[in-house]
Amino acid sequence: MTDSTISRRAAPVEREPARRPSGRLKLLALLLLLASPIAASYYTYYVVRPEGRTNYGTLLEQRDVEALAGEPIAGDLRSLAELRGRWVMLVVAPSGCDDGCRQRLYHVRQIRLTTGKDRDRVERVWLLPDAGTPDPQLLAEHEGLRVLRVPGQAIAASLPATATTSAEDHIWLIDPLGHLMMRFPRDADPNRIKKDVAKVLRASQVG
Repeated sequence: MTDSTISRRAAPVEREPARRPSGRLKLLALLLLLASPIAASYYTYYVVRPEGRTNYGTLLEQRDVEALAGEPIAGDLRSLAELRGRWVMLVVAPSGCDDGCRQRLYHVRQIRLTTGKDRDRVERVWLLPDAGTPDPQLLAEHEGLRVLRVPGQAIAASLPATATTSAEDHIWLIDPLGHLMMRFPRDADPNRIKKDVAKVLRASQVG
């Protein structure tokens, strides 16, 4: 056996360096670690299962609406920030509350009731943009409804309507972190709103 043969046999075997996790996996892990439960529910509802997504309401760019505040008219609510941790179904209407307003108030009341055991996760709020006082008999029909007088300019700036509607034409959904989430269309179908609300309640682990 030659020296060169011994040298070749004794040569150390070079091992491949262990593969490191890709940067994408590290970023994903970090995002999952930092993501809030609400973000996770958005991801589950709108990304993981897009084939099952048939949402009726318009999904809005998240914006913080907790700063909407004013004078409590029914209940002791002074700002939307006080409802953090709850889903909020929001109606905007002047104190006169025409037939469309009454219908929207009725819809949000009934939709909340249909959530069954989850009803305590959902609050109802009527934002009042004028100086009037709602009909006491109307308020009596909506026990638990929070009525908050807020300047109309602040409402318009916080709730993005369409080119042909105003904030008063819609029912709005706010998530438990105080972010605007959905806008339902004018003269909305309450059964389709109910399905959207049921979906987000199932997808979310908070609120």
